[in-house]
Amino acid sequence: MNFILVAVIVLGAIALVASVILYGVSRRFAVQEDPRVEQVLDILPGANCGGCGFPGCSGMADALVKAADKGSLEGLLCPVGGQAVMSQVADALGMVAVQTEPKVAVVRCNGTCAARPRTAVYDGLRTCAAMHAAGAGETACGFGCLGCGDCVQACSFDAIHLNAETGLPEVDEEKCTACGACVKACPRHIIELRKKGPKGRRIFVSCVNKDKGAIARKGCLAACIGCSKCEKACKFDAITIENNLSYIDFNKCRLCTKCVDECPTGAIIKVNFLVRKPVTTERKEVEA
Repeated sequence: MNFILVAVIVLGAIALVASVILYGVSRRFAVQEDPRVEQVLDILPGANCGGCGFPGCSGMADALVKAADKGSLEGLLCPVGGQAVMSQVADALGMVAVQTEPKVAVVRCNGTCAARPRTAVYDGLRTCAAMHAAGAGETACGFGCLGCGDCVQACSFDAIHLNAETGLPEVDEEKCTACGACVKACPRHIIELRKKGPKGRRIFVSCVNKDKGAIARKGCLAACIGCSKCEKACKFDAITIENNLSYIDFNKCRLCTKCVDECPTGAIIKVNFLVRKPVTTERKEVEA
């Protein structure tokens, strides 16, 4: 009986000493969190998508508070909350919100089933990452969309789906938050975040094929062939040709659409532009 009592007393004493030591250590090494971090965290949407470049909303909140202490929130953006949320954060931190233009994911591949017929059959794990690792895929184009939907699985906002007819992913710009998850998920880097543009209008080269013109054209009828016609047509120095591929700088593009008209393969896409009505014979006579 005395043995049990002694054991209880000894264990109790050890527990008491351990608790005192732990308390002292916790006080000594305690990290004082800025109360503003919790305040900012309550404003952020809580999507934890990582689109801001930080590990979740808590990481973003901490970065915002530290940036505020340095005097500027420039370069920091919550893609899900957008400008509205950033304005609230700026107000909470006593800062001026930096105005940013909204972005949207665009799929830079126009190689539909008709333009890029199947030349092989892939029999393996049905993911874009696995198919890309295995080789060129099921078509002659080694740069285009693989159509397995890794981007669809990566999207937390139901903003991207595969079109059953074309085999290509399509982005719902109303749902897209430009978090960048689909960009990271695509092993061929055909998805890019671009400025949404005024009234949602934007122009981009829907191709990433770097093969020479004849080879690119053989693999896909809608491929960019690096002919430079678009570059010559642009009066704003917004188009460059590198590695046989045309690229449009959305910061320089003035949406004149001349490059779209000049492209012989239809590789340049314009989105949300008004459709021009054809001039009828009757109208021509009136104008004459």
